[in-house]
Amino acid sequence: MLTILMPVFNERATLPNLITRIRAIPIDKEILIVDDYSTDGTRELLQSDVDGKYPDVHVLYHDANLGKGAAIRTAIPHAAGKYCIIQDGDLEYWPEDYIPILHAFCSMKTDIVYGSRFMSGPPRNMKRMNRLVNALLAGMVRTLYRTPMTDEATCYKAFRTEVLKSIPLVCKRFEFCPEVTAKAIRRGYRIVEVPIRYEARGMAEGKKIRWTDGVSAIWTLIKWRIVKF
Repeated sequence: MLTILMPVFNERATLPNLITRIRAIPIDKEILIVDDYSTDGTRELLQSDVDGKYPDVHVLYHDANLGKGAAIRTAIPHAAGKYCIIQDGDLEYWPEDYIPILHAFCSMKTDIVYGSRFMSGPPRNMKRMNRLVNALLAGMVRTLYRTPMTDEATCYKAFRTEVLKSIPLVCKRFEFCPEVTAKAIRRGYRIVEVPIRYEARGMAEGKKIRWTDGVSAIWTLIKWRIVKF
């Protein structure tokens, strides 16, 4: 079974369509949604139309806005599937790509699979600065951790659940990505990448990551190369 770990904050416009698409994928799965104290009606939508309405969907609620990393950490202990994957609450990524990601676990004999947005060429609509930051982060993984990487910052990070549960995470915001990457590599796990589809959205569509999160990601990769954990 695949557990989808879905942190959400102010995603009322996209969440119903996203849940429908995920539930339609023909695999054994569960969806764990963590509402990070949304203020746009997302929480009310979950309470009225989602929570308790589907046997494969479970909702957890934060009493304050703690950040994406904190929401993922809240969800991890509840994961019951053999594998788990991170899913943002928007529609930049295609849930249908879960299938090739799952296939890679067996075909490539690995414990961690990342869906790369760059293996099939530049993503549609991604701004030049975002491409540069993504290239920098992937290059830092290759340099600091001696590990092949084309897309360190991808949302679609999938793990054997027991592996993810074993990694001691302290992240609160978007530094989940570099922290889990750094700690997984330092523990000796091999990360395999497979190509996925992606269509970037802008700030007007609700994108929340800021340039300061890029700085934080750079520092996180450096820190966890040095600091013991």
